[in-house]
Amino acid sequence: MGPRQQLVNAINEGQQAGRDQQPVTACPYPASDLRRSAWVRGYTAGRRDTDSQ
Repeated sequence: MGPRQQLVNAINEGQQAGRDQQPVTACPYPASDLRRSAWVRGYTAGRRDTDSQ
C-alpha cells in the first residue's frame, strides 16, 4: 500500500470515528505522522455529517 492509499485510509477511518461520535483522542496515529492530520480531517467531516442530520 502506497503513501496516498494510507492517507485515504486514515481519512476514511477518521470519518467513521466522527460518525460514531468517538472522542478525537481516539486517533491511532502519533503527532509526527501525516496520517494524523488526514484522520482529523476525516473526523471533522464525519462529525459534520452527524450534526447536519
